[in-house]
Parts: sequence; C-alpha cells; structure tokens
Amino acid sequence: MTDETARWQSQFPELDRQADTALQAMMAAAQRVRLPPDTRLFEPGASCTAYLLVVTGNVRVQFLTENGREVVLYHVRQGDTCILTTACLLGGTRYPAEGITETEVLALTVPLPLFETTIDRSPVFRRYVFASLGQRLAGVLARMEDIAFGAVDARLARTLLELCGGERRTLGMTHQALAAELGSAREVVSRHLKRFEIQGWLRLGRGTIEVVDPQGLARLAGSSAP
Repeated sequence: MTDETARWQSQFPELDRQADTALQAMMAAAQRVRLPPDTRLFEPGASCTAYLLVVTGNVRVQFLTENGREVVLYHVRQGDTCILTTACLLGGTRYPAEGITETEVLALTVPLPLFETTIDRSPVFRRYVFASLGQRLAGVLARMEDIAFGAVDARLARTLLELCGGERRTLGMTHQALAAELGSAREVVSRHLKRFEIQGWLRLGRGTIEVVDPQGLARLAGSSAP
C-alpha cells in the first residue's frame, strides 16, 4: 500500500481490516478522483455506476420541487458516504436528486461490479454499508420533519450557527442558498435575516452574512429545540 493510498483510506477506519482480503482488494482498486467546486456528480434520472466515499470536501445533495424551489436534502462531507448513491446501487434504481460539489472534493469511487462483489464477500464492508445507510437515512428523515414542522426562524438560527461554528464570522452565502438549506422561500429567509439584523445578531452585506452575536442566535435556536 502506498503512502497516498494509506492517507486516503485513513478517513475510513471502519474499512481498515487487513485480514479481510476482499475489502482490502476493493480499497486498493478504488479510483481516486479530484473534483473542482460546482461539479455535478449526478442528476435526476441518471444511472448510478459507483459507490462514493468522500475523503475531503463537501457535496450538496438537493432536489427541485414542482415550483422550481431547491431543497437541500443533506451534505456529504469528509469521511461520509452518499446514501442516495448507496440506495440506488442496492435497488438498481436511478437518481431522484442531484449532487453538486460545494468545494474541491477528493473521493474514492468503487465501480458497481466491484461494489457488488465486495458486499457479497466481505461481512465488514456489508455491515459498514448498511450501518452508514441507516444512520444517514435517520438524519435525512429528521431534517425533513424539521422542514415540515419546525419554526423557520429557529431553523435559520441553527443553520447559521452550524455554518459559522458558533463564533463571530462572515459567511459568503446568498439568501437563496440559505433558503435551499432550509427548504423555504428566499423571501421568507430574507425577512427573518432582516429581523435578526435589527436584533443585532448579524450584519447583512452583498452576498455576505456577518454573525456578530452567536449567543443571540443560540438563544433563539435553543428556545425551539426538539
């Protein structure tokens, strides 16, 4: 194993099983890809041909509603797998949503035939695939419940805190991008952001949002926490 291969595989310690020859063969044969920001990894109706393991970077998975509104389902970050990709591979179905890189992404991809062979032959890999699928699916369902029933202002406060790491920080993010994260309309998000600015919690600029009082946001987010 080369130093580079070991570095990439170190993001997935659950798959580091030297005695599992099928798993080790899969990891050694996995293709290394480097993708620039704003690359479309998949789109609705596309066939799924490879299992995805993100080494570094961030992929946004979203779909478009009938009225053209973007709704973010989840993000695939360092050390994650994509649950839609997994579900499509296991079910032999096509993608119902799109995946777009938000940053430069380094990833390992496992072609479908090798994925199927390894999941048959490696109990470790099989457990990893289904455990990852179950955990991420639970997160997506919780997010959909929050979108359907959660208060927009509290969800917006939580999202801003997640993006800024709970610190004073300027975010390069448009109101439309925030609306997609929340599954809401841009006008609604803009109205709440303006109210947050009046409260002194943030300052709005052209394409930027400066968080100046994360504690104020935290109080709002906590007041409606589940």
